[in-house]
Amino acid sequence: MYCNYCGKSIQDDANVCAYCGTRVAGVIARKRLVRPRENRKIAGVCMGMAEYFDIDVTVVRVVWLITAFMTGIGFIAYVVAWIVIPDEPYLLPAQAPSGQPVRNP
Repeated sequence: MYCNYCGKSIQDDANVCAYCGTRVAGVIARKRLVRPRENRKIAGVCMGMAEYFDIDVTVVRVVWLITAFMTGIGFIAYVVAWIVIPDEPYLLPAQAPSGQPVRNP
């Protein structure tokens, strides 16, 4: 890959040019820990943790249940996570531009 600004050869996975410091790649957005609005059982805490850590939700639920029944801390931690972790934002459908009329076939 080449830098568009200085023309030097840089690594393919580089975000900035090592020679001139110009950003050459788009920044990948960080994953946020949120409680999803779909596929949740109680409050979506386990589903949110599974998506954030990229593991199976069943594993997270089993570990959470074992922790809850063995120590009791799991129940308190679940309620705290329910309060602290925000809900996933609503996804609104895109609207047609207002300047152009919508034509039906």
